[in-house]
Amino acid sequence: MTTENTLNDEIVDQTPIENNENNSDAMDATIEERVEEISKEEQLSQDLVSERDKFLRLFAEFENYKRRTSKERIELFKTANQEVLLALLPVLDDFDRAISEIKKTDDNILIQGVELIQEKLKNTLFSKGLELVDVKAGDAFDADFAEAITQIPAPKMKGKIVDVLEKGYKLGDKIIRFPKVVIGQ
Repeated sequence: MTTENTLNDEIVDQTPIENNENNSDAMDATIEERVEEISKEEQLSQDLVSERDKFLRLFAEFENYKRRTSKERIELFKTANQEVLLALLPVLDDFDRAISEIKKTDDNILIQGVELIQEKLKNTLFSKGLELVDVKAGDAFDADFAEAITQIPAPKMKGKIVDVLEKGYKLGDKIIRFPKVVIGQ
């Protein structure tokens, strides 16, 4: 019996130890699952934050793109006529020269006719956005708004515009042809 008792004691002693080990393994597995669940939740949370950040950046980039293209489109519409207007400026200059020469004659009807055509052309060009750069003799010379062709000795007009040789024009805020001037030295 002693052998039997010893075997039974060993079996009894081993059973709870095995159950404790199984319980311990089960608890470890449960803890690992919870850690995995927490880490999965944390990972999903981090992924969500990352994706939200990507979305906001992409949205902001798209808004900037829309704003930039809208600005470019408006600028294009403002200056779309620039080439045509530049091509017509010499015609406008020719009208100015023609009127000054015709005024030397006494033909008032011819003068009125040419002036009428010139005004019609000016009004058409100005309605398309063309503006005259306001520069006249006696104004201080500014290289941002006029082009100096030559300098002449004029002690009283030093640094000022003596004469305007060719009118300047701008389209919107952009000068498309600088006025050509003579300045005093």
